[in-house]
Amino acid sequence: MSANLLVELFTEELPPKALKRLGDAFAGGIVEGLKGSGLLDATSKAKAFATPRRLAVYIHSVLPKGVDRPLEQKLMPVAVSRKEDGGWSDALRKKLAGMGREQLADVPVNTRVGTDSLAIKPDGKADSVYLRTVAVGQSLEQALAKAIEEAIAKLPIPKVMSYQLADGTTTVKFVRPAHGLVALHGNKVLSVSALGLAAGRMTHGHRFKGTKDISLERADEYEARLENEGEVIADFDKRKAEVARQLSEKAQALNSSLGPDADYTPLLDEVTALVEYPTVYIGEFEPGFLSVPQECLILTMRQNQKYFPLFDAGGKLTNNFLIVSNMRVANSKNIVEGNQRVVRPRLADARFFFETDKKTKLADRVAQLGGVVYHNKLGSQLDRVERVRTLARIVAQKIGADASLADRAALLAKADLVTNMVGEFPELQGIMGRYYALADGEDAKVADAIGDQYRIRMDEHSDPANLVSMCLFVADRTETLVGIWGIGLQPTGDKDPFGLRRAALGLISAFELLGSVSRIEGKPLALQLPELIEEALNLYKPGTLGKDITLPITEFVFERYRNQLALTFERTAVDAVIALQPPLDQIAARVNAVIEFGALPEAASLAAANKRIGNILKKTDDAVVKIDPSLLVEPAEKALASVVEKVRPDVAARFAVNDYAGSLKVLAQAKEPVDTFFNDVMVMAEDPKVRGNRVALLRELHALMNQVADISKLAA
Repeated sequence: MSANLLVELFTEELPPKALKRLGDAFAGGIVEGLKGSGLLDATSKAKAFATPRRLAVYIHSVLPKGVDRPLEQKLMPVAVSRKEDGGWSDALRKKLAGMGREQLADVPVNTRVGTDSLAIKPDGKADSVYLRTVAVGQSLEQALAKAIEEAIAKLPIPKVMSYQLADGTTTVKFVRPAHGLVALHGNKVLSVSALGLAAGRMTHGHRFKGTKDISLERADEYEARLENEGEVIADFDKRKAEVARQLSEKAQALNSSLGPDADYTPLLDEVTALVEYPTVYIGEFEPGFLSVPQECLILTMRQNQKYFPLFDAGGKLTNNFLIVSNMRVANSKNIVEGNQRVVRPRLADARFFFETDKKTKLADRVAQLGGVVYHNKLGSQLDRVERVRTLARIVAQKIGADASLADRAALLAKADLVTNMVGEFPELQGIMGRYYALADGEDAKVADAIGDQYRIRMDEHSDPANLVSMCLFVADRTETLVGIWGIGLQPTGDKDPFGLRRAALGLISAFELLGSVSRIEGKPLALQLPELIEEALNLYKPGTLGKDITLPITEFVFERYRNQLALTFERTAVDAVIALQPPLDQIAARVNAVIEFGALPEAASLAAANKRIGNILKKTDDAVVKIDPSLLVEPAEKALASVVEKVRPDVAARFAVNDYAGSLKVLAQAKEPVDTFFNDVMVMAEDPKVRGNRVALLRELHALMNQVADISKLAA
């Protein structure tokens, strides 16, 4: 009869950042192992548990023994297994002997010896001899022992520890020393072991609170007794929800917030993995520390102390913070005061770093970058700064920004790398540079550009008025792409240590934003990706970078854009636009236009015709480029030429003002003449002049149709 199963591995404190993954993997591994042994059915739902000191899984409806299953194994073709007199061949007898079933050679086909028999049946080509037997279902204890072993072996362990067991001689390896194993099927302890531990029914409560040792009568009572008696919330998600509830409650009581969800969610996961019975307390620090940039205080509280900073309605840091404790006590004074004593030195360090750093201007730190290696093949950070400065000036000239401010921003952009604060908190690169630039009296646009340079992307939340930020952002990512790619460190598979994929997406976002600004101003964007890459290439000494890398880098960026757009838009429309590699700032609008065009009844026919024209043009090298009306003989070709002449100015006018959808819709007028042309006209006429003229007509039509996108990509 089936019963519910509990398996718990009790350990020393597990790594918090990996706990949720370890818990899910442990539970998933055991479920998969038991499922493969036929011990679970459709009702066998599982629940994973993970606390700082345990990994566990509870599974409904687990059978005590797997169901016997018939098996059939092909041995060899009858032609090989039979002798001329009809008896079994030596080859078959040898095969059976090797399997311990030699007695089957002495009984007729389909006669059972125990659970085994031989059978002859076709295998699709000829008759073959098969062994029919029964796979005896494994016992739960056998299957579970193997499942636990395999689940442990496959855990995503960040770093394995080696430790000795109590016997003083046996060494085992696991993420942390394990001290207990529970394996209960209903109320029965299963005879299994793992990591040198024999299974029992004893679990353990909170380290300091509740009942230390809890002897479980049956698997079903595990979660409730741990919480009620042991003061342990074993369910990770339930524990996380309780932490989140208390955090929200305390923050609201102070008329404060925890900030944007994305900023504190990683910390919420981490503290959930640090406590078994969470309680949230309110702490505070001296308001004088708020003179330090709030990013510094936030980072030291979240990263070093695992505290949750609180913010007022305007998003400004307050001097209160929340502590997630593993101790629920009536009087929290000692806990709160202890944590407040711990955080003060951290905040004092941040204030010291900030005040000390401000004593040296960013401009005076630039020379120190000559001693900071960027890459051994690409020189120092100072070398890089000079390249970015040149690119920033070029970008500024193209987009109408102040080139002197762009140059200044690029000069100072990396200077905060040699400050005390960034040395302590590398995550504050750029952010601190902005504060120091403002303290130095630099132009606000220069300071903002320094602060924006490490953003993942420029988007609609960016300030398009600050073109200086755009100059530095684009220059920095272009220099990164060209330099790192040029020394052969392109991304491979899921490996991208220098963040080139992110750099490409950042460039795309910048071009999109710059394009929107240009469209508002009614002029095309003068900045183009291939030319920008070429400018960057010219900044390196000959021989530093590989040859002919402009096209591969350009294609890499377009491929990033293709993948990004394909998440939202129809893939065929995206492919049609990307095939032309148009200006980056026009791509999204073109894709929308192609989708709109694809909904027209004429679209399928025109796409097929476009594909046919493209194939014809690939096969001809005719040099005729201008249509000669006197050589248009057939009515169908005259009609097509007339339509081309008619729509050409309208298509061009709409295209010139970025009305891509309108440009494509005008082409719908050509459907009937195109269809008639291919029905009535032989393109490859014997007369070379007529043939060349018809090819020229098709070439002009092809160019007209493919200004927005490669329409042939829409053909089925």
